[in-house]
Amino acid sequence: MRSLLFVPGDDTRKLTKGTASGADVMIVDLEDSVAADAKQKARETTRYFLRDTLPSSQRPRLYVRVNAFDSGMTEADLQAVMRVGPDGIVLPKSSSGRDVARLHAMMSVYEAEAGTPDGRTGIIAIATETAASLFALGTYQDVSSRLAGMAWGGEDLSADIGAAANRANGEFTEPFRFARNLCLFGAVAANVAPIDTVFTSFRDLDGLRAECEEAIRDGFTAKLAIHPSQVPVINETFTPNAAEIERASRIVAAFAEAGNAGVIGLDGEMLDRPHLTRANKLLDRARLAGVFA
Repeated sequence: MRSLLFVPGDDTRKLTKGTASGADVMIVDLEDSVAADAKQKARETTRYFLRDTLPSSQRPRLYVRVNAFDSGMTEADLQAVMRVGPDGIVLPKSSSGRDVARLHAMMSVYEAEAGTPDGRTGIIAIATETAASLFALGTYQDVSSRLAGMAWGGEDLSADIGAAANRANGEFTEPFRFARNLCLFGAVAANVAPIDTVFTSFRDLDGLRAECEEAIRDGFTAKLAIHPSQVPVINETFTPNAAEIERASRIVAAFAEAGNAGVIGLDGEMLDRPHLTRANKLLDRARLAGVFA
């Protein structure tokens, strides 16, 4: 999972286009991109789209972003889509691990009613969209076997705290970098994918690439997208290149040849166990991307 593309759930043309974008995950959105008076239409459009698209082998994983618990619409969203078996649900404005546990329980009921194997449908939590949520980013460990990833978001958070902007000179300001960093640590602690937020200037692909490079440097393994044109850049950046794979493979081999010693020397550099852990994680990402066997 490298790229996750948001597509409005009430727009059949965009949904069809999104399936051909190359995104690893397409998030069919019932929340922010759908107007209040179009929610029911979006549920119906999404249900039919999932019904027709899920049987295809040539598709991204299909998740649905439902409306947040405090909207009062989560139940109606789940009723509409769970019966056709999406690959996962995205929970916005998650306040803590308790919200994921609550969603897990609700989804189990719908899976049972639909005859879907219990636990098959995954969850991604958007975990930094309110000020209160930042104090609970360490509560996601062991709350649900469904939890596949945690993403951070700066747009709703800026509205919640009353910030005039969340960037200055193209860079996130300190409150939002704080949220970003806490989400990264919380996701890794929960042993799920840390997912970087959207880059809203969708025509600025150079800026997107720079932000992707910063995210992968810091430990994120995937990024949200808001336009199909962003997907190739995200996929390329989050896929380990040949030189990185070669270096990681040599590190793993050197430790193995040394009998898995605590410290080894390679190319004039002393390497210890954290280097081995990083190398194995990079190779795992390369395998998932299909560029390393």
